[in-house]
Formats: sequence, structure tokens, C-alpha cells
Amino acid sequence: MRRRYPHNRILEKAEMLVRNDRVERLDNDRFNVIGNHGTYNVVKDHNGVLSCTCPGYREKRRCSHSFAVQIYTSKRRSGKSR
Repeated sequence: MRRRYPHNRILEKAEMLVRNDRVERLDNDRFNVIGNHGTYNVVKDHNGVLSCTCPGYREKRRCSHSFAVQIYTSKRRSGKSR
């Protein structure tokens, strides 16, 4: 049996959030991400660092919502949006 690492699960969930149009850009540096347990705000600071209002981010300093914003913005920059 293949072991699933937490980082892989976070990335899989982030990709699913983007694929299902659950990332909404509010302005240049603010996003709403509709997660499985609520809607969270993801903000990019002046250094480009993302932070999220979800409990997971507060505890671990990473979450699927912030990864989803990274994926979303990189697809927009590269012109791969739908």
C-alpha cells in the first residue's frame, strides 16, 4: 500500500479547489476560497507571502487554500485559465 503524505493531500485538495472554481479573486492581493468547511480569506503580503484565515494555516502555516491561490494565480499568469 502506498503511503499518502500530508503535503500530497494538500496539493490534491488545492488542485480540486481550483478545478471546481472555488477560488475567487477579490482584488490583486486578496482571495476568497470556498473550502469544505467554510469560506476562507487568503491574502498576499507585500513580500508575496500568502496567509489564510483557516484553522489549518494558523496551526501549520500551510493549507490547501493558500496552495489553491498559488495554482490559480500561476495559471492566470501563464494564460492557462479556462
